[in-house]
Amino acid sequence: VQLQASGGGLVQAGCSLRLSCAASGRTFSSYGMGWFRQAPGKEREFVAAISWGGGITTYGNSVKGRFTISRDNAKNTVYLQMNSLYPEDTAIYYCAAGMAYGGSWKSYDHWGQGTQVTVSS
Repeated sequence: VQLQASGGGLVQAGCSLRLSCAASGRTFSSYGMGWFRQAPGKEREFVAAISWGGGITTYGNSVKGRFTISRDNAKNTVYLQMNSLYPEDTAIYYCAAGMAYGGSWKSYDHWGQGTQVTVSS
């Protein structure tokens, strides 16, 4: 599966953004999906994950209550709704697909190219 992330941009603190990740192929619903982010000089950080059918979601501690992951299997797309953004949310955001899902990047076999999110104070 090939993944294409989009929706990043420059916003002020407190604002919202919605990221999208479009997947190619007809097996999208077979994949668990995740979002990770990486800021300059920092390690890759788990943001959110969603199960194959969308019934189970999990979040990193730093985004709980602010971010929501969802998916539309009919559109081969996973979303990340980001509310109440902080400057520390600034990073490149990557979507990923794998036969499993969860907080470890090792669960994922396929990665998108990333989309930049910049939050100004």
